[in-house]
Amino acid sequence: MANLSATKPLNTLMREAEETGEHCLKRTLGPVNLTMLGIGAIIGAGLFVRTAAAIADRSGPSVTLAFIVAGIGCAFAGLCYAEFASMIPVAGSAYTYSYATMGEFVAWIIGWDLCLEYAVGAATVSIAWSEYFNRVLGWFGLQIPYAWCHSPLQTMGGIRGIINLPAIFILLLLTMLLIKGTKESAIVNGFIVVLKVAIVILVIALGWGFINPANHTPFIPSPSIYVTPEGITHHFGGIMGILGAAGVVFFAFIGFDAVSTAAQEARKPERDMPIGILGSLVICTVLYVLFAYVLSGVATVQDFRSTGREASVAFAITKYMHGYEWLSKSVTVAILAGFSSVILVMLLGQTRVFYSMSKDGLVPKVFSDVHPRFRTPYKSNMLFFVFTGLFAGFLPEDIVGEMTSIGTLFAFILVCIGVWILRARRPDLPRAFKVRALPLVSILGVLVCGAMIFGLGWTNWLRLIVWLAIGLVFYFTYGIKNSKVQAMQSAGK
Repeated sequence: MANLSATKPLNTLMREAEETGEHCLKRTLGPVNLTMLGIGAIIGAGLFVRTAAAIADRSGPSVTLAFIVAGIGCAFAGLCYAEFASMIPVAGSAYTYSYATMGEFVAWIIGWDLCLEYAVGAATVSIAWSEYFNRVLGWFGLQIPYAWCHSPLQTMGGIRGIINLPAIFILLLLTMLLIKGTKESAIVNGFIVVLKVAIVILVIALGWGFINPANHTPFIPSPSIYVTPEGITHHFGGIMGILGAAGVVFFAFIGFDAVSTAAQEARKPERDMPIGILGSLVICTVLYVLFAYVLSGVATVQDFRSTGREASVAFAITKYMHGYEWLSKSVTVAILAGFSSVILVMLLGQTRVFYSMSKDGLVPKVFSDVHPRFRTPYKSNMLFFVFTGLFAGFLPEDIVGEMTSIGTLFAFILVCIGVWILRARRPDLPRAFKVRALPLVSILGVLVCGAMIFGLGWTNWLRLIVWLAIGLVFYFTYGIKNSKVQAMQSAGK
């Protein structure tokens, strides 16, 4: 009889963390690399695309408050991640931490759920990349036909999409770079981070003078119902609008936890992981709040509901910030590069989670096969390219974006609970970084993330349930039979 609550022994985890050799991941990343990795994953489609969606569908100018709510939830979760990552420096992020604290069944759920965060998240950003890429082509009088850069679920002017080819193209390109090596990917990512942070600061500094106070009045719209052109109903304004918007823009914070998936490639994980996780989160939260305030003040809610919904930042600059067309073009190029770094880090995170699950026997060995020369999980990279390509090619950005948010929020809740459980069960373990005020931080993290899940609405709850149900079928037909921890426990009986 299998034991669903079987935990992976911590001494086994620590042994894996110390492994070296040609079949292991290479330790090449320092604190600056990891902070850049976090910022690279965080600043991207969430800020440049999902902000406009939150303004239009959920909150209006109070999107600024939504970013603060999302940032607070991430801060609580980030503290818990930092303690785990400094204590258990193994690839796998929340999956690995759950396996050590809450048992195999919960670990499987979280590992499967992380596909929504990383793989589906990469697909979401690639769709946004496609929107801005088409805008760049327009500068040269070129244009990809609507049908070949939109999903079959999207229509415009009587034309229905067929497949989003630019989104699939960027996924393939970055998959190839990841196969080449983590260090090379980190160098490319570092350059892109400097570029897009500079552009975000420019938009804040120059856009501040173009804020129209009328666009911030009322700052929190009265509660109402808004129905999107696709027929989806949302709460708009009031507290439910802010919570719903927080769930939407929460996508903008996804990334700091991707730092923890690279723990096995950090040179001094006990020191570097907390710096990378918390440093990237603090820097991005400050930039986000300022950026949201400026964007919601420059353009109107109606702009973001119509022609300004796609490539929203460039649209707002072109329409309202006269004389700054150069900034619109610079933003577009920087956003394209920025989206690329986000996809890069999300694909990295996804393959590292499944690398750990494969090492544990819960998914097939192909996901932990390491390239003999590059020492990267190259087969896993290619399989996830196919998976993300299907999402990016055939689904619209709104659906995959909110699937990513709810999956990640669920993962954060389990991490907050897990750090509390481990502190109670194993207070003796050395912790290079220790969360103060436990269990208060854990409880607040669960409550804030839970409130954002509530705000995302029943359609997203249903998508999460269906996704988890598919995962459970796979676990009970394959994972539980091939689990190395289950095998060890059976041998010990």
